Amino acid sequence: MTQLTRFEASKYLVDEATIGEFLSAALEDSNPDVFLRSLQEVAKARGMAQLAKDAGMNRESLYKALAPGAKPRYDTVLRLISALGLRLSAHPS
Repeated sequence: MTQLTRFEASKYLVDEATIGEFLSAALEDSNPDVFLRSLQEVAKARGMAQLAKDAGMNRESLYKALAPGAKPRYDTVLRLISALGLRLSAHPS
């Protein structure tokens, strides 16, 4: 019998370029939960506690902000993006 394991993107998010591409692809989806789930995977890759610290949050607040269905404030998302060493930008389609 074949044993399947759950795919975890966090295992492959090893550098800023990969993380940037991963989040950019998530932003193309109209479902905001896709982006939040992607941010959650990035946070796991970087370490939740460290990302929370770098973003000036506590770990519990970070988990709540990235929970499915959460509606984090814009400034929270920007702090997380900044703590990851990234920035958001808009490009013509």
